[in-house]
Amino acid sequence: MIVKGTHYKTVWMEGQSVFHIEQNKLPFSFAIFEAKTYQDTCHAISSMIVRGAGAIGASAGFGMAQAFLSAPKEGFKSYVERARQEIEATRPTARNLFFATERVFEAGMKSVDEAVACAQQLAAENDADGEQIGIYGDGLIKEGYRIMTHCNAGWLGFVDWGSALAPIYRAHRSGKRIFVWADETRPRSQGARLTAWEMVNEGIDHRIVPDNAGAYLMAQRQVDMMIVGADRIAANGDTANKIGTLEKAIAANFYGVPFYVAAPTSTFDMNCASGVDIPIEERSEDEVLYQTGPDEHGDIRKVQVCAPGSKAVNPAFDVTPASLIKGIITEKGIVEPNLEAIKKIIPHGNRT
Repeated sequence: MIVKGTHYKTVWMEGQSVFHIEQNKLPFSFAIFEAKTYQDTCHAISSMIVRGAGAIGASAGFGMAQAFLSAPKEGFKSYVERARQEIEATRPTARNLFFATERVFEAGMKSVDEAVACAQQLAAENDADGEQIGIYGDGLIKEGYRIMTHCNAGWLGFVDWGSALAPIYRAHRSGKRIFVWADETRPRSQGARLTAWEMVNEGIDHRIVPDNAGAYLMAQRQVDMMIVGADRIAANGDTANKIGTLEKAIAANFYGVPFYVAAPTSTFDMNCASGVDIPIEERSEDEVLYQTGPDEHGDIRKVQVCAPGSKAVNPAFDVTPASLIKGIITEKGIVEPNLEAIKKIIPHGNRT
């Protein structure tokens, strides 16, 4: 991640503290949040200080390691089991979170040092997976391509590189002339705030577009391909991603725009036969009814933007059927979204 010329990771662990780039303050200010305990890390995940499937997974792994480091000798096992439950309750849709807690928990039952080492290794793997996704995805991008994204699946969604944006970064750094449509992504505007912020830092030509402008741009033949991330992928290739992804996939399919999902294999959940089995997180209606931004003094304020007295619903994700997805870009290559193809790259399944 490049921030004003300096390289950062989204999340990292030093000693017993976990450090996160504070994403709720972006793009208006850049700050680091220090989580000194696993409870602080839980807060960082649930409050979306850290967000994005890969970064959530890394944070969850670090949080699990923090629990082992702080567990008392008496009642050790019950303490870490309770901590695992608390961490896994923070964001129920993201598969990477459960993948990380499971791996670190198993390592920690051998020794505390192994828990920490496992968490660090998972973060390193997440970084490396993003880079490999970028390499494979770059091969799909041609000179002059106009690429649409939804939500934020870049640096900030991973430890580094990202998933959906990794091919874009790779293409840009290889000298290809590309353009990005950054979908706004209501209600939290991760596209307008985070993806656009990343584009500015990387120097990539882009425009922020309202969520409801995607089909228009496709109809005008101004979109050459679309790449999105994923929070959980079922065994049959159905994919859960940020709310609004399904609408874009339907429009892309109608107008013949290739629609790709980018995600590491840790995002696949072979215990979910199809998208019907993927749990969908419901978040606070305040995210719909209110927006935040800086006032004239630079302080972040919340203002109501909807009719007073109205209620709202706020599903955080939707599920795109595999039939609308041209391919899934993973660290192992580009995979067709069907059970047989997925089983070849995950022969033993991802355990829950």
